[in-house]
Amino acid sequence: MATDQESEKGSDKEWQNSLTAEQFYVLRQKGTEAPFTGKYNDFHQKGFFVCAACGNSLFSSDDKYDSGSGWPSFTKPVDSANIDTRQDTSHNMLRTEALCTKCGSHLGHVFEDGPGELGQRWCINSVSLEFMPKSPSEEET
Repeated sequence: MATDQESEKGSDKEWQNSLTAEQFYVLRQKGTEAPFTGKYNDFHQKGFFVCAACGNSLFSSDDKYDSGSGWPSFTKPVDSANIDTRQDTSHNMLRTEALCTKCGSHLGHVFEDGPGELGQRWCINSVSLEFMPKSPSEEET
C-alpha cells in the first residue's frame, strides 16, 4: 500500500521513470548540482521558472540575480504558496530548504543574505527548474 506522500506526490519508481538520473538525485533525493555548472546560473532570458518535476510556477526572471554563489538565485518566489520551507541540518549546517508545494521536490535553499525588500537569496538548482519564455506580447507589457 502506498504512503500518503506516495499517493499524493508519486512513488520513487514513478519519479525515476519520469526524471533524468540527475533530476531524480536533486529533486527526490535532496542532492545538489556542482556550483557554476547549471544551465540557468548564467542565464538572462525573460520568462518564468517552473518545477522540473511538476510544472508548478516558482520564480520570475524579473527576480533573478547573480549572487556569485554558482547557482541561480532569486529575491523571491512568484507566489510564496508555491514553495514550502523547512529546516535542513544535513552536512553539519543549519539551512532552510526550499521544496515545491505541489510535488514535494527539493529545489535548493533560501538564505537571509539577499538583496531586495525581503533580504532573501533563493539559491536553486538549475536541474530543479524548467524555463518558460515570455511571449512577445508579454514582453511588451
